[in-house]
Amino acid sequence: MNFWTKVAGIILRNRYLVLIGIAIVTGLLASQMKYMKFSFTEANLLPEDHEANLQYNQFLKIFGEEGNLIILGIKDSTVFTPKKFNNWNSLVKKFDSLDEIDFTLSIADVQELKADRKNRKFILKPLYEKSPGTTEEVLEIKRKLFENLPFYDNLLFNKETGTLQTAIYVKKEIVNTPQRRDFIFNKLIPKIKEFEQENNVDVRVSGMPYIRTLNAQNIQNEIILFVVGALGITAVIFFFFFRSFRATFITLLVVMIGVTWAFGFIGWFGYEITVLSALIPPLIIVIGVPNAVFLINKYQQEIKKHGHQAKALQRVISKIGNATLMTNITTASGFATFVFVKSSLLREFGILASVNIISIFILALLIIPILYSFMPLPKKKHLNHLEKRWIENVVDWMEKMVRTRRITIYFTTVIVIIAAIIGVYRIKVSGSIIEDMPKSLEFYQDIKFFESEFGGIMPLEILIDTKKEKGVMKLSTLKKMEKINEAIETFPELSKPVSITNLVKYSKQAYYKGIPKYYQLPTSQEQSYIFAYTKNSNSETGMLKNFVDSTGRYARITTFMKDIGTEKMNIIQERLKAVIVKEFPSEKYDVSLTGKALVFIKGTNYLIKNLVISLSLAIFLIAIFMAWMFRSPQMIFISLIPNILPLLITAGLMGFLGVPIKPSTILVFSIAFGISVDDTIHFLAKYRQELIANKWSIVPSVYAALRETGVSMFYTSIVLFFGFLVFTLSSFGGTIALGGLVSITLLLAMVSNLLLLPSLLLTFEKKIANKKVFKEPAMKIFPPKEENTKV
Repeated sequence: MNFWTKVAGIILRNRYLVLIGIAIVTGLLASQMKYMKFSFTEANLLPEDHEANLQYNQFLKIFGEEGNLIILGIKDSTVFTPKKFNNWNSLVKKFDSLDEIDFTLSIADVQELKADRKNRKFILKPLYEKSPGTTEEVLEIKRKLFENLPFYDNLLFNKETGTLQTAIYVKKEIVNTPQRRDFIFNKLIPKIKEFEQENNVDVRVSGMPYIRTLNAQNIQNEIILFVVGALGITAVIFFFFFRSFRATFITLLVVMIGVTWAFGFIGWFGYEITVLSALIPPLIIVIGVPNAVFLINKYQQEIKKHGHQAKALQRVISKIGNATLMTNITTASGFATFVFVKSSLLREFGILASVNIISIFILALLIIPILYSFMPLPKKKHLNHLEKRWIENVVDWMEKMVRTRRITIYFTTVIVIIAAIIGVYRIKVSGSIIEDMPKSLEFYQDIKFFESEFGGIMPLEILIDTKKEKGVMKLSTLKKMEKINEAIETFPELSKPVSITNLVKYSKQAYYKGIPKYYQLPTSQEQSYIFAYTKNSNSETGMLKNFVDSTGRYARITTFMKDIGTEKMNIIQERLKAVIVKEFPSEKYDVSLTGKALVFIKGTNYLIKNLVISLSLAIFLIAIFMAWMFRSPQMIFISLIPNILPLLITAGLMGFLGVPIKPSTILVFSIAFGISVDDTIHFLAKYRQELIANKWSIVPSVYAALRETGVSMFYTSIVLFFGFLVFTLSSFGGTIALGGLVSITLLLAMVSNLLLLPSLLLTFEKKIANKKVFKEPAMKIFPPKEENTKV
């Protein structure tokens, strides 16, 4: 009696204990679901000790969270009428009084910097003392603001289009907490909606806290969509193939328990739900159904053959158990390779996926045979699908192609490989934070609005360390910073920069009675008396703290990026670094480019470098499994070709269709390879069994394996294809691309495994089809013919 025969006996003899055990574990994991939490920050794809992360953390240490700005915009000429103008400013005041808000900046808050000649200092005076009562007064305020105060240009207004902007700074301590979500959904959005209705205007809202919150909510909503969608589509397809409510119910029960376990593991491990981990539950459904297809199909084949339920159930476990275990291990291995990547986001995804894939295998192997043991034998109508003519026609066509058209298969393969390689060279890389966000939703349209009006919403920071206290306020340092500002303004993809130089230029303008043409850095001669006014002033202290640290050693230059790709960002970085190297010698200054958007882009490049490593590791692990199963180097080579080919074709399609390499699409290759190799294992396992039965006769063994496994492989591939296609219902571009690309890859893998693999076996197997090569592995794949049929 071999290992799997013993396993079958244990499962079927202790079926009540097994079911009770599953119920207890399910209950315990369900209790962990309350610990699930959603991520409140963008995905950090880099290791914690990566230089970009260290620079960003250094910036946060000095200036605090940079992503705490929510911006409101209004582009409507009627806002410059007394009622709407005053209502707009009142709206901002309502926010300013809230506990969650640090401070706000709107037209009502504008302070003019004035020179107090008597006391030789600068003072701040409001732009206007009382709310305007006439249209003329509003237009005069607008004229002063637009024409006389360049300091506020692109901060509070766009004078070319007349668009107004208001800045709301959320308290930094709540930016990455659930309080931020509660504020936005319960206070910010309702107040804005109320203002829009009362004044009949359209208010645009954006900023990283707002975007993060709505994005997280969208992810939360889509988990339900994916789970329901995956359950629905797989149930329909499963029933179409098997025409059995019983089989469909059992399969759905297994995957629903698997989904409960998946949510439970997320809570138990303390992981946050991100755009990646949200894919785990529906992924388990899609991967779990093929397990059921193989197990139920084998059970029905056995019943049709001899009609003995106990024997059929035991053979399901003993004959399909090991092959299914191997396929699930290879699938889990494809995901587990992410564990070796230093990115915590991908590592968590890899751990969750691999643990849950093994879990769904265990559930299917235990539940399906046990539940069938309580049920009567399938009726004849439930077995009719095994003789469906259209399936027979598909299998006949495949056999005919392998038998008579192998040269055509090889020639087509070569042509496809050449075309795919051409496509690979056309692939582009993208590392934008907002590119994958739902383009149909209002908040994405608002992002585009602010990009058009004010140059972007994703902060890009330049941190300058002068290495000396009060080194920032040296005129030489300010002039160097102005060179960077000038370089930034040459890029249409970046907004106008904001830094201490803006305030110094404003000081000079104030010194010269507010005349706009003097909005510039002081000369060496002007420096002493203008800075003397600055030293005597308290008015600038509040404004300074946003640009310079308390010691005067560190300064920041802030600009905002549009939604640009990695290629453009690399060009911008190179040009800015060239200016930095020229103006800021390293022995006197440390200057770094940072910001959440830049960290994300660098994270994308890091992932691409690690893609080759993780995919190579997946191929290596699966090669080891093949070596363990077949003890043949030639068989490893033959088995890997049909699975690497679909990946190459998919990469080529990405190039031709303009789908860029980005964090979401990078996952396609490891996921698809881990799943597609399952078909190879099932085919080769059956082929090996047929070789033994046919006394090492190659041709009949190949065709017998093709006919018996072809149907199950076809069923599972169709389930997987439509299962992953559920992800195209997403509103996230990356998730859509992931679902579509994996679906296509798995369909290609099915064709490759059913045509190319048997063709290769028939062409090359004469060299390896002998008993010495197919030496029994440590754990026998197939049991002896006689089994113990007692349940």
